[in-house]
Amino acid sequence: MKTAEHIETLDEEGRLLADAAEAAGTSAKVPTCPGWAVRDLLRHVGMVHRWAAAFVAEGYTSYHPDDGLPDLDGAELVAWFREGHGRLVGTLADARPDVECWTFLPAPSPLAFWARRQAHETTVHRVDAESALAGTPGVIHAEFAVDGIEELLLGFHARGRSKVRSDTPRLLRVRATDAGRSWTVRISQEPPVTERDGAGEADCELSGPAARLYLSLWNRLPFPSLTGDASLAALWRERSGVT
Repeated sequence: MKTAEHIETLDEEGRLLADAAEAAGTSAKVPTCPGWAVRDLLRHVGMVHRWAAAFVAEGYTSYHPDDGLPDLDGAELVAWFREGHGRLVGTLADARPDVECWTFLPAPSPLAFWARRQAHETTVHRVDAESALAGTPGVIHAEFAVDGIEELLLGFHARGRSKVRSDTPRLLRVRATDAGRSWTVRISQEPPVTERDGAGEADCELSGPAARLYLSLWNRLPFPSLTGDASLAALWRERSGVT
């Protein structure tokens, strides 16, 4: 996907998140994030939006800490979230394509990284906000979901920080049935290695529509279809949380 598409998605998803949070109320529980209320969700994502915008706007070339969580609630908190989201979208849209700043996953450019990362950050948390309304998550397009699966498998879980490890080497297959895309995740004592293929035998296969897989791999929904060794899927559930 192009950077402009990620920024457009970020814009839309942030508005949907705010609308769902406002409708649910800041004291509502968030089933997809046990222990959180909507206020916790808004504070977290709002802080992340401001943190990300600062790297691009200020050109920080090394890690820079966030400003912490605000002591706001109710309508004031929703307004604070909307303001920060708008600032992030504007910062990314107005940034030079060759802007230099710190990133933490491989990407064609820092701008491409932050636009993509914040689009997916906001989409997953939009689903969290919608869960507080006890409804069905809104639409996630297959192309965007595939992009997010790739960010998760080839980005986050290619890092040394990934806890998805196994003493015995094992193969996890992920297959997006509506997008013609598959990935094989080689799990061992080292960080997982993901290849873009669907050939050969795997110990466990997770398959289904790309959007459903995307949310399942982020541990927001049950896996749509599982064949093979269910303990490998359980391993993913237990250890794949991103920090």
